[in-house]
Amino acid sequence: MKKTGLIALLLLMVFSNTAHSQTGTTDADAGKPGVVQYAAVKVDTLYTEFKNPWGMAWLTDGRMLVTERAGEILVFQNDQFTGVRLKGVPEVFNDGQGGLMDIETHPDYAKNGWIYITYSKPVEGGATTAVMRFKLNGNEMVDKQEIYTAKPYIKANFHFGSRIVFDKKNYLYVSSGERGTQPKVQELDNDHGKIHRLYDDGRVPEDNPFAKTKGANASIWTYGHRNPQGMVYDAENDRIWAVEHGPKGGDELNLIEKGKNYGWPKTSFGINYDGTVLTPYKEMEGVENPKRYWVPSIGPCGMTIVTGNRYPEWKGNLLVGAMAFTHIARLQMNGTKFVNEEKLLQGISRVRCVGQSPDGYIYAITEGPGRLIKMTL
Repeated sequence: MKKTGLIALLLLMVFSNTAHSQTGTTDADAGKPGVVQYAAVKVDTLYTEFKNPWGMAWLTDGRMLVTERAGEILVFQNDQFTGVRLKGVPEVFNDGQGGLMDIETHPDYAKNGWIYITYSKPVEGGATTAVMRFKLNGNEMVDKQEIYTAKPYIKANFHFGSRIVFDKKNYLYVSSGERGTQPKVQELDNDHGKIHRLYDDGRVPEDNPFAKTKGANASIWTYGHRNPQGMVYDAENDRIWAVEHGPKGGDELNLIEKGKNYGWPKTSFGINYDGTVLTPYKEMEGVENPKRYWVPSIGPCGMTIVTGNRYPEWKGNLLVGAMAFTHIARLQMNGTKFVNEEKLLQGISRVRCVGQSPDGYIYAITEGPGRLIKMTL
């Protein structure tokens, strides 16, 4: 059932690179219908019955599609759940961190009708990150084409990635988590802990950085990643941002650039979960440093960049879902340099994804409780 209501929320203080304080709502308050007072931002709760939502995308006819990790795609229109779930969703490996994940439309969707999803695919030997594209016939997925699977296949049920973005030339970028294969992340003969660049039909561009490197997987664009669960293309400046989970501490914001090594597991600002030292190195020659890192971990996930004029003071800012700290991080950048950070909607619950609709509004999906929210100033 759709539940709506305006919740006015107070923007919290700007905080430093390593320390912050908080006031205002609690997680319990934020999960209740009714009013919790914060200044400047209003949040309209549009839907409250998600379990583990993961990604969202808008179609040219005004519909919005939201993925559920268990393997469903829900259809919304005019900010309301239509009661429709798409038919024909592929079987997913719904275990641990696996399942149906990101969703994105082709930049030329109005002409070609292609929609893309990432999911953990059950395979012999375990599961893997996969990309499928499809079209819609009414509410049914048709013309389904699997265009990418990460290899080799692994039994692990965690660290699948997995986000997709397109750049201005319609190249597709997909993030693949390291699946627990730490030493292999620095090697180019496997797809794990990498961001890959493909044509929109899954073919590999010949000008990829390692396309002519003997023994390397030609789809690799960057490597040395742990678990990139957020990615966005900044069209105005033709660049890609990604956020990834560190271990205990060491979450990162990275500028994704051709052929670069982002360090995992040779460098990290985090430690092992048991408190032991993972690596003594935070920086290393030949490794690209993060533009922003978080200690302790905020659990960064789906992200967007603010464009248009609906949020004039936020224009050009990155908005990052923070699962562990239950807020949205607003990152102010000066070009590619991190300047400041502000916590929005503290206590709203685990923010899995933040997106900007075609008409410029900011939406987010959360879990625990699972909700769709819309932010207005």
